[in-house]
Amino acid sequence: MILTFTSFSLILKKAFDSINQKKFLESLVSFVIPKKIERLVKMTLEGALAKVTVDWKISTPFGLSIGVRQGGGLSATLFDLVLHKALKNLEKSNTILNRLTQICGYADYILVIARSLPALEALCVKVSRETGRVGVAVSPDKTNYMRFSASPSLRSVKGVTINGVTYEGVAEFIYLGTLISNDNSVGKETQKHILAGSRTYFVAISLFRSRLLSRATKILLYKTLIRPVVSNGVEARTMTKKTNKLS
Repeated sequence: MILTFTSFSLILKKAFDSINQKKFLESLVSFVIPKKIERLVKMTLEGALAKVTVDWKISTPFGLSIGVRQGGGLSATLFDLVLHKALKNLEKSNTILNRLTQICGYADYILVIARSLPALEALCVKVSRETGRVGVAVSPDKTNYMRFSASPSLRSVKGVTINGVTYEGVAEFIYLGTLISNDNSVGKETQKHILAGSRTYFVAISLFRSRLLSRATKILLYKTLIRPVVSNGVEARTMTKKTNKLS
């Protein structure tokens, strides 16, 4: 039996700028955050003002009723709490190995995996509904659909229409810096890191060719600049004879 999975790489549209601020306090209450912290967060949200700089000219202050402060220390944490509250009812225990669907999320980047297209469609509709309740919408232009399988005949790159919106079908996409392909090829990810290491080397090639730097200094530069780029995440990759030849 050959297992076939379908996945959606969902990106939320201007998530940090459009989220409903009232949902921040609701999420704090639902996660039983101490009342003192809840009041302090409320103080930072109420009466918040912002200014815009254009051509060295500063606008008049205006109030903020939606979104989080850009660069604020609590912004990312508050956003994660609201998004987690919106999606936690959709995410059950265990993984895709023993159920039909699974949601993986980091900040405004959500990955939805399902064993079948109907299950994926149903879950994506629920995700869009729950994120819409907190003021966040899915960006159709940046959302990708992919079907991956061990059988080449089952790997379709055609797009799919869900709830009246058409999403582009792709053979590969990058999720949190990792290249995911429909044939589950680790060699492509390894090749990507090797090319990134080569680019890093050629950027600093003048340092490696300089006679003013000792051999020990060049080795230190290699271990600091190049090797981390090539070996990043290598502990999570399955190495085969083919990928060993690439490295």
